[in-house]
Amino acid sequence: QVQVVESGGGLVQPGGSLTLSCTASGRAYRFNSMGWYRQAPGKQRELVATITSGISPDYSASVKGRFTISMDNAKNTAYLQMNSLKPEDTAIYYCNAVRLEVYWGRGTQVTVSS
Repeated sequence: QVQVVESGGGLVQPGGSLTLSCTASGRAYRFNSMGWYRQAPGKQRELVATITSGISPDYSASVKGRFTISMDNAKNTAYLQMNSLKPEDTAIYYCNAVRLEVYWGRGTQVTVSS
């Protein structure tokens, strides 16, 4: 059974930085693609960034230039480096891993507040 586990969330002040990690386990193969999504209170889940092996990462307009996604294929691990954080970045951040099926983690809370 595949497990996707996020970590690294927390409370940070506006303008600060945070790095999220996500590891997918339970399969011997490597996942083709991993992504980060977020859901703020009262809002729908939205794309933050995705990365696929051999393809340039994709970012939402709201985070482009501030967030960087990367992936260690050998470890089935994705990272999200978040800089210049804003209060509107506050949300639960979810990770997914994709290969034939989409597997989701349970999320990690990121709160940007002074």
